[in-house]
Amino acid sequence: MARVRMDNSTEGEGGFVIVAVLWLLAALAALAMIFSVYLSNSARALALNDTALQAEALVSAGVELTAYQLRLAGEDGRPAQGSFQTRLNGADLAVFFVSEAARIDLNAAPKELLAGLFAVLGASAEDAGQFADRIVGWRTKATTASAGAEEALYRAVGRTYGPRQAPFAHVNELGLVLGLPPVLVERALPFVTVFSGESGVDVLNAPAEVVAALPGMTPLVLRQFLNDRGSLPNDPQAIATALGGAKSNAITQKSQAYRLRIRVRFPNGREDASEVVISLQGEEDPYRVLSWQNNVVAPRRAPAKV
Repeated sequence: MARVRMDNSTEGEGGFVIVAVLWLLAALAALAMIFSVYLSNSARALALNDTALQAEALVSAGVELTAYQLRLAGEDGRPAQGSFQTRLNGADLAVFFVSEAARIDLNAAPKELLAGLFAVLGASAEDAGQFADRIVGWRTKATTASAGAEEALYRAVGRTYGPRQAPFAHVNELGLVLGLPPVLVERALPFVTVFSGESGVDVLNAPAEVVAALPGMTPLVLRQFLNDRGSLPNDPQAIATALGGAKSNAITQKSQAYRLRIRVRFPNGREDASEVVISLQGEEDPYRVLSWQNNVVAPRRAPAKV
């Protein structure tokens, strides 16, 4: 009887082919999984981008609506602050606006008002005065008599830059001013501006911290004024009487610049907040955007003191 003999080389080749096929199948499965994850991430990114684009369009609509309302009211009848809510494209839109004169202008405020703000935010009277001096030194063009003096202070502590000696371009420049602690700068940012152009503040609409910063302000006068200002007329004499010795830096006129805080809430519950500063000056355009910041978080405020 003849015996059938198997070729070992043929068996080896068959086993190698099976292993190769298994490896190929495993690689294809891994590639399929990677591609699935990529598609999922891409879809998520596209959805986020689409939401971001919707939010930006809705914020733009909020700016347009606010500017339209303010221009329609006319300069004399224009409110210093206000708010409204509406619904656009399935999303809820809430807008709050206030005259920029409710903030202290870093480029126009006198030293005493600046020092008052820092004192209210926690600095000692001596330190507050020094901080105000450095702010004035930052924004003031050097004269022949003072040339090099302010720069020397920066060089003495190893700073690689000197003061601008020109108006602040942005409130964040406050962090570059010599001697100002970062924590104090963070506290001050919600109360300062570079867009008002006023040396004083609109006390009828300013935050309590700004009113408290007025030179000559006392705790008793501050408390009484904050309680009564909702019923005070927009009349310089009435406001001066209510402020007493703290009246020197109080103004009643509104700025041409307004700060808008716009909150968008989508049907899925997601919320976005933006802060936009616009100017109503000029006849060619209804308004100009001076500043635009997305994803704004409400600032944390330290307890103020007077």
